[in-house]
Amino acid sequence: MAPADLITDEDRVHLLRALELAELGRGRVSPNPVVGAVLVRDGEVVGEGFHAELGGPHAEAAALADCRARGHEPVGSTMYVTLEPCAHHGRQPPCADALVESEVARVVIASDDPSEKASGRGPGILRDEGIEVEFAEGAEAAAARLANQPFRKHARTGRPQVICKLAMSLDGRTATREGDSKWISGPDSRAIVHGWRAEADAVAVGIGTALADDPLLTARDLEPPAARQPTRVVFDSAARLPLDSALVRSVAEAPLVVVTGPQATTESRTALENAGTEVIVASGKGPARIESALDELGRRQITSLMLEGGATLAGAFLDAGEVDQLEVFVAPVVIGGADARPVFGGRGAEAIGDAVRALEIAYAHVGEDILIDARLKEW
Repeated sequence: MAPADLITDEDRVHLLRALELAELGRGRVSPNPVVGAVLVRDGEVVGEGFHAELGGPHAEAAALADCRARGHEPVGSTMYVTLEPCAHHGRQPPCADALVESEVARVVIASDDPSEKASGRGPGILRDEGIEVEFAEGAEAAAARLANQPFRKHARTGRPQVICKLAMSLDGRTATREGDSKWISGPDSRAIVHGWRAEADAVAVGIGTALADDPLLTARDLEPPAARQPTRVVFDSAARLPLDSALVRSVAEAPLVVVTGPQATTESRTALENAGTEVIVASGKGPARIESALDELGRRQITSLMLEGGATLAGAFLDAGEVDQLEVFVAPVVIGGADARPVFGGRGAEAIGDAVRALEIAYAHVGEDILIDARLKEW
């Protein structure tokens, strides 16, 4: 890594712009990372780009193309990019080669690429060709890493990043003792969740929630409409999901995966498969089954998984140590009652010292609700 003083205030301005550009690809490029790039020569921005769609040009190539479309040449320029340039042939040719061929003089990188096929190869190629390479530190580097948490976790573990979305009352309940939960959170909060679904690779519920609510789990009522629909996942150990459920009936609209256990009968699994559902049989018990399911979802190139309910599923993931982030909507209502539904089921911590502590927390008002964003792990 380059010393921090090699990154100037002007560099930081262009890196922040590259981070803004990267966000334009969110929800469109997975399992690839979101990446933005800015090309600068003699203090003037001469090209910008971002990874806009899976299989399309990478951010660096888009910025180089934009430079030439503006009537400039990139020779002697500085490329600012949010992720280290790739050096491998995939859906697109290597960005490191494109930067060498374009004769850029300097490349400033916000974050590393932890995947096995990267691991510093791109920056190494650039340095070998005489191009100055610098890595940012501080706030810009942290922001670049956080922007690609799903990609980074999948690259390091083979599993998706898990975000647990919750809506609860002021007294920490998700439903009354009779199971009524509609609607704890307000319409503004629910609209945000639909946007998150459009960005996630998959959303998941437990079979209890699927039977009680009969949800669709699709991204709806968005402007513009969602570029894609998430894969819907139901954790259903005995394969009890009804064939006439909204989830099964809508498989043509969005993929559906049912995660079962070994105890599910062949007949029930086959019936779901014949209806267009993909069935995964997760091995093991307790935390081991959660890990097995995440491994299988990761093999299907699912890099982000949003848990939407209920307490049993959320508790199982928390007990397994597989919750990376919490998004908690706190509504201005008090449900009361010892038998009202808690946020998390499962065993939980036996001592406060064993409880999971957030690395960082942010708050925001959403209509009448408060949204708490709690990051539990960083990849």
